[in-house]
Amino acid sequence: MHRGSPHSTTDSTTTTAGTGSACTSPAAVLDTASAGWLRAVGRLERLTVADPAVHALQRAVRALPLHGARDLLRGRPLGHPLHPVLVQVPVGCFLSAGVMDVVPGGQPAATTLTAVGLAGAAPAALAGWVDWADLPPEQARVGLAHAVSNVAMIACYVTSLGARMRGRTVKGRVWSFAGLTALAVTGALGGHVAYRRTVADQAAPPAGP
Repeated sequence: MHRGSPHSTTDSTTTTAGTGSACTSPAAVLDTASAGWLRAVGRLERLTVADPAVHALQRAVRALPLHGARDLLRGRPLGHPLHPVLVQVPVGCFLSAGVMDVVPGGQPAATTLTAVGLAGAAPAALAGWVDWADLPPEQARVGLAHAVSNVAMIACYVTSLGARMRGRTVKGRVWSFAGLTALAVTGALGGHVAYRRTVADQAAPPAGP
């Protein structure tokens, strides 16, 4: 033991003796991945190439003859958007189907959960489109990507359900896991839109009397 020797500390990296190379910690890897994701979504927010389609779709959704159902789909009777509530049905069912896919004897339950998830996706999507039609350009661009990834997810699960109902369980599982991948992407995009919307609402000046 040597008195007065300084104690060395390590934070997010550990240096390999004699080589000078650094091993990045899991936290640093997550930070890097998060920064990359935010940069990618930021570029998507600024991408104006799809703006004509965005404007046309927003006008079409606002023109739908929903009448009083529009306020319900927006969640005004609840005091908050309805879409995040409705998406719990398909998300929960699809995640549960993925669990049942790896449980012995879980195929009948996975098939039922996939069917229920697809049925629940329709009202959730309608509420989402109604909300999206009133978003500003930056959020609407990301929201359109969210919708496209939703279409990919639904296509995967429709294919999975068809395979399951024909007894082709392996194909059904493969398409189900592909759907879970699309679900992760669309969930991240949808969460970004919701977060940005919350920040924008908080930054807006209060309404006058």
